Amino acid sequence: MLIPLLLLLAGFVILIVGGELLVRGAVRVAERAGMSELLIGLTIVGFGTSAPELVASVEAARAGSPGIAWGNIVGSNLANSLLILGTASLILPVVVPRGPLWRDGGLALVATVFLWLVAITTGITVAIGVVFLMLLVGYLGYAYRAEQTQPAGASALHEKAEALEISDTHLHDVQPLWRSILVLLFGIVLIVLGGRWLVEGAVDLARLVGMSEAVIGLTVIAIGTSLPELVTSVIAAYKGASAVALGNVLGSNIFNLLLIGGVTAVIAPGTIPHEITNFGLPVLIVASVLLLIFAATGRRITRIEGGILLVTYLALLVYNVVAV
Repeated sequence: MLIPLLLLLAGFVILIVGGELLVRGAVRVAERAGMSELLIGLTIVGFGTSAPELVASVEAARAGSPGIAWGNIVGSNLANSLLILGTASLILPVVVPRGPLWRDGGLALVATVFLWLVAITTGITVAIGVVFLMLLVGYLGYAYRAEQTQPAGASALHEKAEALEISDTHLHDVQPLWRSILVLLFGIVLIVLGGRWLVEGAVDLARLVGMSEAVIGLTVIAIGTSLPELVTSVIAAYKGASAVALGNVLGSNIFNLLLIGGVTAVIAPGTIPHEITNFGLPVLIVASVLLLIFAATGRRITRIEGGILLVTYLALLVYNVVAV
């Protein structure tokens, strides 16, 4: 029991530290290369901050543990929508811009419903993975053009980058190019190592306690890989910028579904475990609808609504544990 727990904890720490170094190094290299701030926010920051979830799911898929891979994707989005946004709203009510809410929130909801329908009918195929990746590329292109012509309607990915800048004051520190490249490479090494340890520890722990890999992915792995988003959103809320918390959550949800889901489907097509198709995905659909309703009414997510989101997430955790 001790060794799997140590592997799990060490994997979490190394994965999170590696993800932070990867983002810092990549952003600084991109800035030195002359990439625009907008493009950096939409691509480098988006991909970089999703690296921990991506590596964890890819390692799980390669290890023959689809429950952990897909559980991490669905569980991370549940944690984002209920735990993270609920916590941020308790600190400071989240003001909601109309345009990005329906554009980005709608995309996340449609992608979730599509994934669920595919999972319960044909199963996950390489073609489905390619479709998800193409949707992500199309969305990035659309968001880039929209923000060039209508900068006031910031996309979720732009707000995700803004949330990171608020929480990491050293993100844009000027460094020699060689040092930034070294930080980038070191970050990549750490997230690969951390991802492997995390999956190994999770698989062994699931076997020892008799819990399914899907439930481990939906809960333990998902919470661990979502910690950077939680910290980022909480810091943003404390600094009075709670509005970017919604963009941070929606941006993460879109990347989790389209990027990580797409890559996982291409690497390991097959059947998603029933714990996810019968419970995780339907609950995520309901949570996404609830989030959109709360955000649309009154143009803000109040503390009471945030409390409801948070209590709902805690109830889901208890249910998962009791159901085992």
